[in-house]
Amino acid sequence: MAGRITASEKQLQPDPRYGDRVLAKFINCVMLDGKKAVAQRVVYDAIDKIQARIDKDKREGMPEKAIDAFRQAIDNVKPNVEVRSKRVGGANYQVPMPVTQRRRQSLAFRWIITAIRSEKGKPLSTRLAKELYDAANGEGKACTVREQTHRMAEANKAFSHFAW
Repeated sequence: MAGRITASEKQLQPDPRYGDRVLAKFINCVMLDGKKAVAQRVVYDAIDKIQARIDKDKREGMPEKAIDAFRQAIDNVKPNVEVRSKRVGGANYQVPMPVTQRRRQSLAFRWIITAIRSEKGKPLSTRLAKELYDAANGEGKACTVREQTHRMAEANKAFSHFAW
């Protein structure tokens, strides 16, 4: 049956290095073909590279620890509103809707992973480190997608009375 509530949030174990559930969820989203060790290595290498970059150039507004930079990057990519298609009287309208907390997180993960997989030529950990560092500074491809989503919702604000 669709929409059934699962116990996946309760079953999710914190990641072994930092004890963070959000990072454990992100590792699971990066994972392909059930290769969790590979996904963990990619994510932890990226976090180590972020830490080295933070230590090298101290920027204002940037956290001192890489795990905090990861959290800030996720928060900067999370969307507040999105547009959903609604059919009214034979016409489709793009209706802006608020996003639930769980969907905000999954969209942020998806946008970051799509951004790093679209780029080719460098190791995945290097691409992930660059994207997370840029997202923590409010830049990068994933932040651009978020801004486009917000711009689209703002442009279609006139149809918000169709929200269900």
